[in-house]
Amino acid sequence: MNGVRFPDGWAIESLQKTHNRRSFHSGNDEVDGWLKQSALQSQNKHLSATKVLLDDQRNLIGYYSLATSQVSFSDLPLEIVKSLPSRQLPVAVLAWLGLDSKNHGQGLGKRLLATALRDCFEASQTFPFIAVLLDCIDPSAKTFYQRFDFLEMPGYPMKLFLSFQSLEKLMQVH
Repeated sequence: MNGVRFPDGWAIESLQKTHNRRSFHSGNDEVDGWLKQSALQSQNKHLSATKVLLDDQRNLIGYYSLATSQVSFSDLPLEIVKSLPSRQLPVAVLAWLGLDSKNHGQGLGKRLLATALRDCFEASQTFPFIAVLLDCIDPSAKTFYQRFDFLEMPGYPMKLFLSFQSLEKLMQVH
C-alpha cells in the first residue's frame, strides 16, 4: 500500500476552505453532510484531519478523515490485548471515507482507503496505537472494509478494527 497511485494530475491534499465541497455527492447523506458541514470545523479544532482527492480539474472526488481515540482493553479480542496493560488503549480512527458517486466502481475507494491507512501507519511512528478503528455506516460499508482485513469488534457488529500488526503487514506487502 505504500505506492498508491491515482490518475495523472490527481492529488491528495489537506482539506481547505477553497475546496468545493458543495458539489460532492457520495450517495449517502451522512457522508456528504460530514464533509460539507463538519469536516473543516473539526480539522480547525484539531479533532480530526481530512484529506481530499482532487482530479486534474480540481474537482473533489473523495475524502477521508482520521482522528485518534482510546478504546477499553475489554472491548478488544484477547489475541490483540493479551500482552497489553488493562486500561484505555490508543487507537487511530478512520472516522469518514467517501467517494463521489460519479466515480464508484473504478477502484478509487480502495486506493483512498490505502492512502488513509498509509497515513495512519506513518503517524504510528510518532504516535503509537494498537489498531485502526472505524464505525460502518451501513452493511455494504462493512463488507467493503472486511475485504481489507478489518475484523468485527466483539459485541459491536458495525464497529471494525485492523490491528497494528495487520496494518504493518499490509504496508510491507504492497
